[in-house]
Amino acid sequence: MSDKIPVTVLTGYLGAGKTTLLNRILSEPHGQKFAVIVNEFGEIGIDNDLIVGADEEVFEMNNGCICCTVRGDLVRIIDGLMRRKGKFDAIIVETTGLADPAPVAQTFFMDENVGRRTKLDAVVTVADARWLKDRLKDAPEAKNQIAFADVILINKADLVEPEELADVEARIRGINPYAKLHTTERCQIPLPEVLGRNAEHHEHGHDHGHDHDHHHDHDHDHHHHDHGHHGGGLKHYHDEEMQSLSLSHEKPLDPDKFFPWVQDLVQKEGPSILRCKGILAFKDDDKRFVLQGVHMILDGDHQREWKKDEKRLSRMIFIGRQLPEEKIRQGFESCVA
Repeated sequence: MSDKIPVTVLTGYLGAGKTTLLNRILSEPHGQKFAVIVNEFGEIGIDNDLIVGADEEVFEMNNGCICCTVRGDLVRIIDGLMRRKGKFDAIIVETTGLADPAPVAQTFFMDENVGRRTKLDAVVTVADARWLKDRLKDAPEAKNQIAFADVILINKADLVEPEELADVEARIRGINPYAKLHTTERCQIPLPEVLGRNAEHHEHGHDHGHDHDHHHDHDHDHHHHDHGHHGGGLKHYHDEEMQSLSLSHEKPLDPDKFFPWVQDLVQKEGPSILRCKGILAFKDDDKRFVLQGVHMILDGDHQREWKKDEKRLSRMIFIGRQLPEEKIRQGFESCVA
């Protein structure tokens, strides 16, 4: 697993600050070699002073990173990158501001050549603290980008009042309770928080210490109301359209039951499942199995040995629209060894 090159998918609405983040990756002396794949150079505003000897599609940066444009086929570009001399520490793919990150993420599961040599590490979404709430109202892609993310940067945080920032955070949590949130100014963040995450699924996310499993215990009339003041008056939003579901089991699972169940589930419910992720403990198996999926596509691999003192808990999360919660819960229960 370790010899696969980790891929970070970077998404976010136009103007949220993705370019700022990319320019930092391409210019900071971090000593790593990243390949950055962008949609269009003009749009990204990469600083020409950083570029050494550019050929038609691929640019080398002064700090050794490589940058190239996707004109057409992502698979072809990755293939070309893999043939270049010298190894990359990681690949970063920037999606256009309007894009739904799903097809880009799916490439890393779907294409055999790509999948053999790379693995999806994390989806990072840059959100604009001031405009996100408006975007969530008028742009379904913005909501998908939040729902999809493993890591979310709430950027330009210095431009809004603290109350407003807390409100934006609560809205993000209502769509995706599991992502790791960072508030940033000009995307200033230690790069390890964004890259090489090894998509540390579910080991985080509950920064505010709420339990997010109570999604549908309340009657919703369709405006948001505050469900009591937990956590010092933090508002709690539930996005009517997006749901998230978290499952866990302390008993080991039977792989012969689990895999057929989860494959059948994503085949039937795939369109409504945006993301699913899991860390699973199988019976008679000393390694953690890490699973992640995008719509109907699943990918998984043994990751590392369970540590001696580590609780062997199987956890799965689903984020999507109109998820059949009961059906998923019962199915998961039935996989216990």
